[in-house]
Amino acid sequence: MSSPITARFAHQILHSRPDEAALSAARRGVKDYFACALPIARGALSDAGLAAVAAVFPPNGSENRALRYGYVSHSLDFDDYHPALRGHPTTVVLSALLALNDNSDDVTELLSAYAIGVEAAGRLGLAAGTQHYTLGFHSTATLGAVAACAAAARYLQLGQRQTQIALGLAATQAAGLRSQFGSAAKPLHAGLAARSAVNAALLAQAGFIGQPEGVLDSLLSSHGDGRQQPELLTADWGAPWRILQPGLEFKRYPTCGGTHSAAEAAFALRARLQDMGLSAAAIAHIQVSFPPGADTAPYIRRPATGVEARFSLEYVIADALYHGEVPLTHYGERPVDEAVAALAANVERHADPAAPPDALDPELRFHRLTLTLQDGRQLSDVVTRKQTAARPTDLDAKLRAILQLLPGLDGESVIRDCALASPGALPRLIALLN
Repeated sequence: MSSPITARFAHQILHSRPDEAALSAARRGVKDYFACALPIARGALSDAGLAAVAAVFPPNGSENRALRYGYVSHSLDFDDYHPALRGHPTTVVLSALLALNDNSDDVTELLSAYAIGVEAAGRLGLAAGTQHYTLGFHSTATLGAVAACAAAARYLQLGQRQTQIALGLAATQAAGLRSQFGSAAKPLHAGLAARSAVNAALLAQAGFIGQPEGVLDSLLSSHGDGRQQPELLTADWGAPWRILQPGLEFKRYPTCGGTHSAAEAAFALRARLQDMGLSAAAIAHIQVSFPPGADTAPYIRRPATGVEARFSLEYVIADALYHGEVPLTHYGERPVDEAVAALAANVERHADPAAPPDALDPELRFHRLTLTLQDGRQLSDVVTRKQTAARPTDLDAKLRAILQLLPGLDGESVIRDCALASPGALPRLIALLN
């Protein structure tokens, strides 16, 4: 007989109640979501995949709206990250919820379901174990589909058995491979996961029969490489809420999170070069070292476009050294900057054998950057993932910077609506995505 893990998971989803601190954190997640989604949804930045998505999945129903919202909110790879999931929960969870919203202005119920979805996402990441990602699965797409279904079940107020069936239906649709990183298929993963979550919840609500137990167990065992711990799905649920601890990490740079501490080490070294009266032209060679396996996500060594460059450790380091910034405009669909690409060709990756493998504990990740100058001198700096995550991101500044790309919108009105404090704010924001 299978364990009743799905029943316990569903019970927590339906009956727990996020506290005010969790709801406040959820409001911050909403603000970041719209900052990331609006440039693509409103056509301010080009995205060649969006037209095909709209043609194949016209947004005339909640399922296809969920797909569109997931796609546009993840297209820039600028959206939040959760370390327990090893992926991006909000793009999937909130996209599903917004697609199910029937012009309702009930912010509290949506934020509660969102916080529960993030809790489920973190729990699923812990239960699956770090090998899930290492094996090649894109956690945003796989575990994210189930987490978003959890949020949808709560939002729709499904019954216990309906919720168990919905979770199993989402789990049986869970799919997504990291090998698609650097292409439009990555945001498509988020869209498809949100769509799967919505159709699973709606099917269960309509009386569709699926297995109420054993499917989550099967997902974890088939994707966990023997290291899964299904008991972590429910142990100490909400104590603290995963949206608070370890919490959502809001990106400062529109690149793979696995490049961020390397970029910050590069910024520090660039400042030292400038203090010496030197520029990037003085660099003969660059070595970046990290724990074994820490370069799994930013795997593209010679990107052709800015989209591929988001997942190139070499290019992000070179961009930070050359320009002193890693801006959104450098990571679109256009070809990469030739000068930055030339500098990136001098970057050598080195897995540090003295460091524990990244798969054992991604929180111990670091990037040590060593520059060898033309005259033989060396400069070095190291930044850890924990240091990068501990530095808060100014979400208000991020949203304002994004809105500068959208002169056709009343930016101040959008900023007020993102606070979700005025009547009609939520429906107005959702309308901007369509």
